[in-house]
Amino acid sequence: MHGAMLFPTSAWALEQNDRRIAFASTPDTAMFRQTGAFTVTRHRHPAWKVVLPLDGEVVVASDRGHPTVTAAGVIVPPQLTHTCATTSDFVALFVDPWLLRRHTGLTPLTAAQVRRMLAALDPDDVHGPDLSAAHAALITLVGAGATLESRVTYAVQAATTGAQAIGSIATEVGLSSPRLRALVHTSVGIPLARLRLWARLGAALAALPGQSTAEAAATAGFADQPHLARTARSLVGRTINSLRKAN
Repeated sequence: MHGAMLFPTSAWALEQNDRRIAFASTPDTAMFRQTGAFTVTRHRHPAWKVVLPLDGEVVVASDRGHPTVTAAGVIVPPQLTHTCATTSDFVALFVDPWLLRRHTGLTPLTAAQVRRMLAALDPDDVHGPDLSAAHAALITLVGAGATLESRVTYAVQAATTGAQAIGSIATEVGLSSPRLRALVHTSVGIPLARLRLWARLGAALAALPGQSTAEAAATAGFADQPHLARTARSLVGRTINSLRKAN
């Protein structure tokens, strides 16, 4: 078994002034599509991100001494602090960290690779984007991740789909809390608590735009609306208002 559910299955689209934003997700992949150029501020997400401009470029600057990448598209590994800007409409994919082969650098994509990824994804299909096909295309570019052992899979599922304490989860799999946290971190490369926060952000985004920000925060298990706002800025470099329908 490769992993667990971090993204609730969901889809929505909205018009926001002169922009259109669409969101779709499966249990292991989420997609944003947005019209117009856009810039996200400095952030660090515990997932793979793939940025696919439809007719332009993406510019990514990181904090690890890597040179700034300007390309037709880019794959950003988990836990890399960076800023990101596109010059056109774009599609962004977020993929669970264990599903692709682990490495730490930015991977620029050629225009031909972006076209193939978009063709596999087919974001314009009336039945919804084919996220599984896009995931398969990513594996050909990056490589598949290692299969998680059963205790790690169970811990990630339990920690990201409910409010169960990590100590209680550790007891269920026969480990101490520190040992479970270390095992997950070693296996996935991401702290278990951070995976839980990422899953909660995904749940909150799935609830938009049908709920108020406060309602979405409560639904997803955040302490309050400011906690959700801080998390969105930290993990995806966006404000919640940028993902809501303008009044």
